[in-house]
Amino acid sequence: MKESNLHIGIFGRRNTGKSSLINLLTGQDVSIVSDFPGTTTDPVKKSVEILGIGPAILIDTAGIDDLGEIGSKKIQKSKEVIRLVDCALLLIAGNQFGDYEVQLIQQFQKYEVPYLIAHNKSDIDKIVDITRIAIKRYSKAETIDFSTINPADKERLITAVKRIIPEPAFQISSLIGDLIKPKDVVLLITPLDSEAPEGRLILPQNQTIRDALDHHCITVVVKESEITDFLKLGVTPAMVITDSSIFGAVSAIIPEEIPLTSFSILFARLKGNFDAFRKGTPHISNLSEGDSVLILESCTHQTSCEDIGRIKIPMLLQQFTGKKLHFTMIAGLSELPRNVSDYSIVIQCGGCMVTRKQLINRINSFIGAGVPVTNYGMTLAYLHGIFERATAIFGEADDQLTTSDV
Repeated sequence: MKESNLHIGIFGRRNTGKSSLINLLTGQDVSIVSDFPGTTTDPVKKSVEILGIGPAILIDTAGIDDLGEIGSKKIQKSKEVIRLVDCALLLIAGNQFGDYEVQLIQQFQKYEVPYLIAHNKSDIDKIVDITRIAIKRYSKAETIDFSTINPADKERLITAVKRIIPEPAFQISSLIGDLIKPKDVVLLITPLDSEAPEGRLILPQNQTIRDALDHHCITVVVKESEITDFLKLGVTPAMVITDSSIFGAVSAIIPEEIPLTSFSILFARLKGNFDAFRKGTPHISNLSEGDSVLILESCTHQTSCEDIGRIKIPMLLQQFTGKKLHFTMIAGLSELPRNVSDYSIVIQCGGCMVTRKQLINRINSFIGAGVPVTNYGMTLAYLHGIFERATAIFGEADDQLTTSDV
């Protein structure tokens, strides 16, 4: 099971050839190319298969030197992209390197985004030594000279991109591979409520099934209404994975000696800072009257009365604490609140629709401010009184997937 597509951001001043580069790499006229400065407005995304890299999403951004009130908004949008990408290309042209580029480099460094500097339009002006010297004052990044109109330069650029891609982006991550062994029986419990998509399973369930099959497990999938029927067969599963929304009912049926966790908790380990989530979850018991709770949901979807983030978790939190709490929901990758310390706890979804880098950069803002963080699965396990059981299978300290590998 592979991590979400690699995100590559293209940054630079207006008319450095960012859109031309996107079109070169995709082989399509995806971004509008014009001699008129400021043509690109909102970031443009394009999925592409890059030989030797695999599936990637290229993000074309507005010029960092755009002017006026609208220009300032475009620049802000471009800067927001930095915390969402796995690596970046900083384009310069005409040997221009100054404050605009330095500001981008500082943002790359802040969010630990690997990057390279590409001097474009070398068919007109090749990069000169004085430019390279200026760059070296602020950056140790590789700098290459190329032109989007030279076909041979495309391969040179792709080779350079491969050198800066962070190692985890190439790695195949496993949800349960280190928790089971071949021929183990893995029982997956997948409720089909109003939140389930018509005619298919949700992504975490699909990925967990595939991961179990990849590790040669005997994989059994049932709804919650068939758990007892399965247990009557006399087969003892090596582990049980359930949807977090039915933790309470499932834990009452599955014998204590059988390891039990949820799809969301597995994704907390794959995508988030598992150790921070595990440490932050018990702070639920410290919530006071009027505290603010921030719920981060990394995708957007239509809601129903059974929605976990918007309905179930707020209701259960107030029932559990006996306190009136204030809830804020942010969906997708929208901008975070400016004052993160206003919140007493942050609850992040599993993050199945975003990259690990994107999720980590969102929650790190809160971790840095000392705000406890947790995720949907761990929250629901805690509220149902089975937090220790639901996380026991991962051992005392699962350092394998923490921020150190991002």
